[in-house]
Amino acid sequence: MKIAVLKEVAGAEARVAATPDTVKAYVAAGHDVVVVKGAGDKATFADALYKEAGATTATTNATAVKTADIVLSVTGGDTKLLTAMKKGAAITGLLNPTDNPKYVAAAAKAGVTAFALEYIPRISRAQSMDVLSSQSNLSGYRAVVEGAGIYGRALPMMMTAAGTIAPAKIFIMGVGVAGLQAIATARRLGAVTTATDVRPATKEQVASLGAKFIAVENEEFKAAETAGGYAKQMSAEYQALQAELTASHIAKQDIVVTTALIPGRDAPILVTKKMIDTMRPGSVLVDLAVERGGNVEGAKPGEIVTTKNGVQIVGHLNWPSRMASDASNMFARNLKAFLPLVTAEDGSFAPDWVDEVIQGAALTRDGAIVNARLKG
Repeated sequence: MKIAVLKEVAGAEARVAATPDTVKAYVAAGHDVVVVKGAGDKATFADALYKEAGATTATTNATAVKTADIVLSVTGGDTKLLTAMKKGAAITGLLNPTDNPKYVAAAAKAGVTAFALEYIPRISRAQSMDVLSSQSNLSGYRAVVEGAGIYGRALPMMMTAAGTIAPAKIFIMGVGVAGLQAIATARRLGAVTTATDVRPATKEQVASLGAKFIAVENEEFKAAETAGGYAKQMSAEYQALQAELTASHIAKQDIVVTTALIPGRDAPILVTKKMIDTMRPGSVLVDLAVERGGNVEGAKPGEIVTTKNGVQIVGHLNWPSRMASDASNMFARNLKAFLPLVTAEDGSFAPDWVDEVIQGAALTRDGAIVNARLKG
């Protein structure tokens, strides 16, 4: 195959979809790889490293994709780039099809096969391809580290000749991949850690990491998980009960990290202004869901907001890009695990269209939108 690696054009995007290590593996397998100049600069992968791995370079994204059989990207680029690709070629990335239907339509019109990596089914054999998990892992870690930096005080208990410093209290809301890593990080840093989630299976996971679980555990809670392992939308009655419990707990916390997302929906508000008003000056709220509306009332995308009572609400965007080198390494390995499913034995581009991973990730094929989630 001819593989092209894009330089991401979004201002906040520092990741790259292939690293020198994965490029070396592609070249060893007989593929031709072209990397756009500067593609890895923000992730500390210089052009020279890609050349050493066997890649050639292109000056622009449009030049790189002209003859490519498959284009590797983080965000897919813009719709104009799709028209520069040859018909029947493929592009991969976090394509955000739910919020960006125009991109999907443009890919179909251009005759490009688009694979949305966030649509890869979360099944056992696809774990190595799960970009959502790999990137969320880093987001959860970074959220706690950055929250601790903004908080500006020690996290663990410290007993000194000058007196004792009490441990910080950290509350994690939403116990998915990001939440679990946030819990583990908070515990490693010595904070008293609590967590909450509407899915009953997470209670044991929280306890296994040494944190305390906080939730209203009624009958609705016991049935609050989809077959795919995601949180269900809870009733207004349950949300009110949970909010009451959360409000009393949040008032005592130093750092709160919110991670709650429901696929295809706006993020639910978990922390209201009324709750924030009860928090101590200097407390920090880190909202990982701000890109989908946010879990914290008053959070602003890309900003740190300081409330009247001195609470700081952190609304950074694209947390994985804040650790671009590690995020790119993990993303690139996910893609390397995915590529065999679109590769024939002779190395040519030939997706296995009966494979459930391909069926789940493919948005377009032969000029048509084929993904069931978009057609339904």
